[in-house]
Order: sequence, then C-alpha cells, then structure tokens
Amino acid sequence: MGPFFDTLKFLYFYVIMIYFSSHFFISESLFSTCKLRRQFYLNGMHKPGDVILGGLFEVHYTSVFPELTFTSEPNMLSCQGFDPPGFRHAMTMAFAVDEINKNANLLPNVTLGYSLYDNCATLVIGFSAALSLVSGREEKFLLHENCLGTPPVVGIVGDSFSTFSIATSDVIGLFKMPIVSYFATCSCLSDRHKFPSFFRTIPSDAFQVHAMIRILKHFGWTWAGLLVSDDDYGVHVARSFRQALAQSGGSCLAYSEILPWGENSAELRRIVEVMKKSTARVVIVFAHQIHMIQLMEEVIKQNVTGLQWMASEAWTTAAVLQTTRHMPYLSGTLGIAIRRGEIPGLRDFLMKMHPDIYDRNNNGNSMVRQFWEYTFQCRFAPPPSGWLQGGGALCTGQEELANVETEVLDVSNLRPEYNIYKAVYALAYALDDMLRCAPGRGPFSGNSCATLQKLEPWQLMHYLEKVHFTTPFGDEVSFDENGDALPIYDIMNWQWLPDGSMKVQNVGVVKKTALKGEELRLDEDKIFWNSDSKQPVQSVCSVSCPPGTRMARKNGQPACCFDCCTSCPEDFWSSPQRDRCVPKKTEFLSYHEPLGICLTTASLLGTFICAVVLGIFTHYRSTPIVRANNSELSFLLLVSLKLCFLCSLLFIGRPRLWTCQLRHAAFGISFVLCVSCILVKTMVVVAVFKASKPGGGTNLKWFGSVQQRGTVLVFTSIQAAICTAWLISSSPVPYKNTQYYNDKIVFECVVGSTIGFAVLLGYIGVLAFLSFLLAFLARNLPDNFNEAKLITFSMLIFCAVWVAFVPAYVNSPGKYADAVEVFAILASSFGLLVALFGPKCYIILLKPERNTKKEIIGRGTAKS
Repeated sequence: MGPFFDTLKFLYFYVIMIYFSSHFFISESLFSTCKLRRQFYLNGMHKPGDVILGGLFEVHYTSVFPELTFTSEPNMLSCQGFDPPGFRHAMTMAFAVDEINKNANLLPNVTLGYSLYDNCATLVIGFSAALSLVSGREEKFLLHENCLGTPPVVGIVGDSFSTFSIATSDVIGLFKMPIVSYFATCSCLSDRHKFPSFFRTIPSDAFQVHAMIRILKHFGWTWAGLLVSDDDYGVHVARSFRQALAQSGGSCLAYSEILPWGENSAELRRIVEVMKKSTARVVIVFAHQIHMIQLMEEVIKQNVTGLQWMASEAWTTAAVLQTTRHMPYLSGTLGIAIRRGEIPGLRDFLMKMHPDIYDRNNNGNSMVRQFWEYTFQCRFAPPPSGWLQGGGALCTGQEELANVETEVLDVSNLRPEYNIYKAVYALAYALDDMLRCAPGRGPFSGNSCATLQKLEPWQLMHYLEKVHFTTPFGDEVSFDENGDALPIYDIMNWQWLPDGSMKVQNVGVVKKTALKGEELRLDEDKIFWNSDSKQPVQSVCSVSCPPGTRMARKNGQPACCFDCCTSCPEDFWSSPQRDRCVPKKTEFLSYHEPLGICLTTASLLGTFICAVVLGIFTHYRSTPIVRANNSELSFLLLVSLKLCFLCSLLFIGRPRLWTCQLRHAAFGISFVLCVSCILVKTMVVVAVFKASKPGGGTNLKWFGSVQQRGTVLVFTSIQAAICTAWLISSSPVPYKNTQYYNDKIVFECVVGSTIGFAVLLGYIGVLAFLSFLLAFLARNLPDNFNEAKLITFSMLIFCAVWVAFVPAYVNSPGKYADAVEVFAILASSFGLLVALFGPKCYIILLKPERNTKKEIIGRGTAKS
C-alpha cells in the first residue's frame, strides 16, 4: 500500500502547486511589486552568488505530522532525529561550490551560490523544498516589462530518495530544470519520456540487481529471501529482481516481503517469523536504514541468527547498525556500496565551519546551527522553554570542533559524498561549457548562445547531457542517453574484529565497462563469515544430487526445490516413496488383454472359416462352379488364406527371437502365395476369354496347370529369397524400448532393416496392383467369366487396407503398432475370403440349381 499512499500524497501536493502557481504571489501595487503570500518553514543553508545551485538532503531522518483540526492555521511538520551523515552530504555540496569558486579555470568571473534544504526524510517536506528552490526566496521583487533574469536556481542536486525524486522530477521536469541525484537508484527514473531532465551520479537499481545476482551465483546461493521497502524504490527493485533472477536461472526466491513504513510491530513480527521458518539462509534487503533499524529490533527480540545478509547501497554503510548489539546478527554482511572516493580538503573545510558564517538570518533554521546544537548538546538563545531549568547549556559559538568526536568529520569513507561532489561539478562544467560558447556558433536557434541574463534551464540541459570530465580521484564522469552514469559499485563486508569492534572492509568491486561488460572481482580471503566454520553458508532449497542419482522436481515448488532419486537400472523404476527401485511394467500385445483376445479370436475365426470353405469345396469338388477356372488354384488360395490368418498369431504374445524372425517372413510369404494365386487366376480368365475367339487357341498352351503352378512357385520363391536375405543381413530381434514411457518397458520386435521390410511390403504391393489392374481390365467379360469382377473387388479391398496401414503403423507406439499390423492382416484376409469365396459358397449351399454347367453356359448365351 506504500506506493499507493505515496502517489496520493504526490497528487495532493501537485494540486497544491497548481494552486500556488496562481495564488503564490500577491500584488501590492497592481504592476509594481509582487510579494510571496507565505514561505515554507524549512531547514536550510544558503550562499549568494551569480548563479545558484539547489540541493536537497536528508539532514533529519524522520518528522512528526501535526494534528489537523482546521480551526486554526496548521503547524508545520516537525523534523526530528539529526542525521550526521546527511549533514555531511549537504556540507560536501557547500565545499564543492567553494572549491569551484576558487578555481580560476572553471567558471571564471562567475560566483556560484547555493540554496540547500533538509527534506527530513518526508515527501511533503522534500516536495515543498523543491518548490521553494524553483520559486525563489525573495519576499518582494519588482516587476519589469520584460521578464528577464537568471532563474532562482539553474539546477538541483538531489533528492536522496527515489520516491521523492520521482515526485520532484514529475513536476520540476515539466520546466526542464536539471535534477542530478546522488542517491536515487530506482530503475524507473531511467525512463527519458517520463523524466526528461533527470540525471544521476549513482548507478540504477537495474545494475545493482545484476550485481546481487552475480554474487549469489558466485557463492552458489540458489535459495534466498527478499525484503524491500514499501515505496517506489522497493517495488521497482523487487520487480526487477524477480525478472532478472528468472532470466539468469538456477536461483529462486524462498519468500518476498515488504517492510512497512512507521511503527508496525505486528507486520515486522510476521516477517521475521517467515524468515525464521524458511530454509533460506541468505536474506537480501533493498530498503532504507530506518527500515533496517526497525527490522533488527524484531530480529534481536526473536534471536534469529545464522543468516547471511546482503545489503543494498541504501544501508551498506549505515553506522547506526554497526554496533556491538547488532554484530551477532549482522556481522558477515555482504553489501553493495557506492563507489568510495577521495575529496582532498573536505575535512579542513568541515573543521572551519561555524554557525555565524552560514545564514545568520535564517530564523534559527540554519542546518549548521542544528549541527552545532546536536554536537555540543546545547541550544542557541533563545532556548526552548524549560531547557535551562533542566540543566541544559547555551551555545556560545566559541565551542571547538577539534575537542569533540563527531561522525561528520569522518571523511575516510566518502561514498554518497563523492557522488554529490561529482553532481555539483557536472553542473559546473555544463555551465562553464555554456558560457564558453562563441557567439554565432551556438547550438540554439540562429546559432545563438545562452547567457546568464537570459538563461533558461533547458539550455543548461543541452550541455549537461554532453558533459565529460575526470575527478581528482581519477574517475570519469559522463551521462548516457538515459541520464545514468557509468555503473560501478564496491562490495563491502561487515567484519567483527576480535577486540569486539566492527569494521566495514572493501572486498571487491562490480562494474560495467564498454569492453568487458559486467565484471565481478572478489577477494574471498578478506571476507569475514559469521559462522563457526568461517566458511560461506549453504543456502539451497535442495542440495545438488550426487552422482548416480537424478533430480525430481517437487510439485508446487520452485525449480530449485527437488528430490534426489537413486538412478535405477534400465528395467527398474523408483517406488512412489522414492526409497527403492521396483521393476518396470513390461508392455507387449498379450493374449491375456482384451485387445489381444479380440485379435486372437478373429484370427482363429478366419482360420476356421477357411477350413469350412475348404471342406465345402472339397465335398463339391466335382461341381461346375468349383471346377471352373482351375479348382487347384482355388484350393491353394484357401490354404494360403488360412496361413495368412494363422501368421497373425505370431504378432501376439511376448516377443522372442524366433517369433520376431518368423512373423514377418511368414506374413510376407503367405500373402505373396495368396496374391500370386489371384494373379494367376486373373491371367487364366483373360487367356480363356481370348482362346474362345477364333485363332486364340494357342494362348491356352501357356496357361496349363503346370504353368500355373510354376508361376505361383516363382512368385513365392522371390519373396522367400527377399525374406532370407533380410534375415541373414539384419534380422528382426526383440527390443526393450524405454523411450515411450518412463515407468514401463515396451517389449517389441524391431524390424532390423527398414529397407528389407519395405522391399517385402513393396513386392506384395506390386503383385496386388498387377492383379487389380488385370481384373479391372477383364471386369466386362461375359458372365461365365465373371470371376474377374470378384477379383477386382477383393483386390480393391486389399489395396485400401494396406495403403491405410502404412501411416497408421508409423504413428502407433509400442504394442499398438503390432495391433495395427495384425488388424491389417486380418482385414485384408477377410476381404479376400469373403469377396472371392462368398458368392460361390452362396450358390453351392443356397442355390444348387445354378451350380450346373448348363446354367453357367445358359447365362452366358442369354447375354450374348
């Protein structure tokens, strides 16, 4: 809900700004002077100059909202919790401006000034401060006929929070006022369409996220928790982190929680309980130091130890957490820190600061005065009510900074300060480039140049986009097309020393270069690990499976969570409990299953019918209809059909070497014998018809009984030779196929040589096609030769079955391929049996009066 409320606040103050744009000034004399209706009551520090730079800093880390009764004028928000590092940030900008003014080569003859405000870590105050910078501080000013002059500020350094920077840039950016942030890392701010005037000297969260993931992968941490702050910074970084983690692969989030703003002990208690119960030992936190302060109170209360913390740049160097109370929990923390830099002369500048030097007329809101009171525990006159009575001291201004220890004077670890220093210099160099523009050669309309007297903020934007310089520390500063600086981070480690003290040690660097891309360098020997083994913690959902085992994904769990299963032999499978290997089920076309029973029954039925027909033909062998067209071929055809039915039984049952070798040979030879008989019968029909014509008697001498038997034998011998060559060269063998299913074995016969199988089927197909062609051409012969019609119909059925067989066989897995082949054998055999012998049996058994030579000849005569 945090981003939602932040958005509401922003919209509310956006409306306020629009209101002020119309009513902020009141005219004392209609066209003479204007006067500010009121000013925001802000902590600030100011220095006059020819050009003013604005600055927004977190000098106090919290604020108290007044009660709104609307019966009297509301009081201003009260800032609380003086933040020494935040004050040092503000003084760094003051130092950079002072150093630039002393540099004769940078902005010569131009004096820089500044207006610095405290945002008190509160959106309302930060936004009010930004409006004050844009509108100026003069209570009265004269109106001129032409509105010319330098704007109140030409650029702003800040803000320190991403949410504040988004709100400020949304409004101030409308006027193309340059804003250079030193601490706002939200990747959303790289959107040039939404934030056209935003720049920053700190890398965006997009790079920080990639840096975190690089560290996770380096140490093999695949299972981690993610905590983010309830604001734009946290929401955007959480989204980026999940996307980048998914793209990188190999790591998963155990949980993702949002840290609340303000006091919410119940929610913090719930979050810490989630952390405590989780098996993830690595906790990544993208949040502000106030969130970590509140979170650690609950962590200490529940005594959650043994965690490896990973800190974002927002709290990596937070001194308030580096205490003996926190060290049992936070020591060993690895964090991404802003690049440390050196700023020569800064400490001397800080030592010389004095409350009388800075902003004497700021109504007691001088940040230096507040620092003085915080450091020396005194109050300037007039003191608050009851201060003196409570034993408090008055500040005289004569106190010596050299006599106290204060964090402000610690310049050994300058990180945000270094970014502030670069931001001020970036604006100064942009101004310097602008003022060095040669008249008539400028970048603006008509080749004009910008001047201080007519300066527009967008003109400075042009030069800021192109700025490029090198700091005294040796770092190059420039901005890309999105306003982002070249990304580089230090990697820090929180070390708990033997004497009980704490040290934040630089142990590596992660950066992005144009040549090498992202680069991670770690000195692991320097890293302190908060564990008994003094080694990196193990943070994985599941340990990598040892050799000889395999991973099995856990249902409903991320990819990092899996079980390790023992690799079973090929014929075995893991038990449901995954604790032993059990034999896989073996699948083949069995006589005991319904499909096998049906096919076996059909095969035996076909064999029985053939036997019955053979018995009928034997009993009536002397009748004209049996003797017609070579009864010997009819008997041979019935025997071959019986063999066709019986050979299908070889495809059913557990495959063995002899059944695999015999099944296709028996199938091929039986069908060639069958089709050869049909082909010869067709040829005889055609020959007899031609012999009945004058001069055609010579045709029959080539189709006598011996020739017919010989032709059938030759055709069948060719198929036998094909089968023999196939069996010798690459014989079909039984094969246990484990590719179809994981939990069972398909026991099948592999054909060995696909070419041999194709030649076998092709030869049958050629003979069948010839039979069909001859029978089709002879279909219109007189009725006494009408067996050609039966052959045509039977071969049509035969060809249709086997044409459909090929694609069905190829696409059928395992035992179903055998079932398809058996079905094709039975279907084609039944087709031949019924088509060729059904009409003859009908006449023999039901129409015996038509089974006479006279009847047959008479039918032929009637039609002639």
